[in-house]
Amino acid sequence: MGSSFKIQKGENGVVYYSIPTFDKTNLVKTCFTTKIGGVSKGNYSSLNLGIKTDDKKENIIDNFKNVCEATNISIQNLVLSDQVHKDNIRILTKEDRGKGVLYDSDILEVDGFITNEKNVALVNVYADCVSIFLLDRKQKVISLVHSGWKGTVKKIVSKALVMMKEHFGTNPKDCLAAIGPSIGPCCYEVDGKVIDQFKETFEDISDFTLLKDDGKYMLDLWKVNKMILVENGILESNISMSNICTMCNSEKLFSYRKDKGTTGRMVGIIQLL
Repeated sequence: MGSSFKIQKGENGVVYYSIPTFDKTNLVKTCFTTKIGGVSKGNYSSLNLGIKTDDKKENIIDNFKNVCEATNISIQNLVLSDQVHKDNIRILTKEDRGKGVLYDSDILEVDGFITNEKNVALVNVYADCVSIFLLDRKQKVISLVHSGWKGTVKKIVSKALVMMKEHFGTNPKDCLAAIGPSIGPCCYEVDGKVIDQFKETFEDISDFTLLKDDGKYMLDLWKVNKMILVENGILESNISMSNICTMCNSEKLFSYRKDKGTTGRMVGIIQLL
């Protein structure tokens, strides 16, 4: 199972993924970081970008500076979400730049961003949950959402597409989508209580769940989010899949489950040029 994401290495040693289908449009810059190329130590070694972790704030800011240097995105443009596994989405403007990274933020309980303004870099934080990137090539609108199992049950990416349509006239057929590294179907075991919530939302869960002998389930968040995208009118041929499991690749990526909660965070970034 190949990946549609491409590994990149900055001159300063920062290793990250880009999304070639997005980058080829010359409309955006994209980035999904790894744990390589930062200054953090111990459990957060080395490119920890988790503001809410117990790492030193100065380390995290230095790590953001490293990422920005490697990707040629200004740190002044970054806007960081305050993720709480809900389906709240906020439309950003240039006035929001720097919030959550350089300045205190009034962006609370938000798991998704949308903007149509250039040089506003949408930033979400990850350590197993699914990142979903959206680009409306015609109206020049972008979105980035954080979709763990709770966000997926709430179909947060569907809400993002509805908002893009209502506010900016987006037609899903004009959109590119990408599903970034996260815990994969190989490793994501959940109990019946989680599955019960999926059963309430989805008529048929057989395509993205596998019942184990012990009564627990393996859950495929990649497949179910791809299904939601297609249901909302995104062409399957326009969806890029990273197919990269954070837990399987813990030498390169932070995994909340693998590290039992004490770990760093990666970020996804997308910015209109």
